[in-house]
Amino acid sequence: MAHESAITKIVVGVDGSDASLEALRQAQELADPFNAQIEAIACWEFPQMYDGYVLVGIEGFQESAAKILNQSVERVYGPETPRNVKTSLVQGNPKSSLIKASENADMLIVGRRGRGAFSGLHLGSVSSACIAHAKCPVLVVHAPETGTKD
Repeated sequence: MAHESAITKIVVGVDGSDASLEALRQAQELADPFNAQIEAIACWEFPQMYDGYVLVGIEGFQESAAKILNQSVERVYGPETPRNVKTSLVQGNPKSSLIKASENADMLIVGRRGRGAFSGLHLGSVSSACIAHAKCPVLVVHAPETGTKD
């Protein structure tokens, strides 16, 4: 019986946070032994507006997300992006976009930007939605600890 790699594609949600940078690092650690591909995805969407009310300065969301994605990949991997890393810019809500991307992935990795014991429990976070609805295993990564606690 032929042996197939258990992991061929890892999708990573990238938003520029320390937790998402750590998610990219973890993705590479997991991808290397399996020779797996990584798809780093940044999502963007226009803000919701009321009927007939137009906000000034709503342009630039796509460009901002692209900049964050490119800077994040460079911060993690340096000026030479590994050959197994592909970046994708997706217009849409991060929750639904990452869940959709999980349909064609072997693993989804997202960062968690917890803000303490209580506020970190808020419903509707991207990581919670991915855990509940992704079509593949999900790894939730916390930002690396900075400093020491007394």
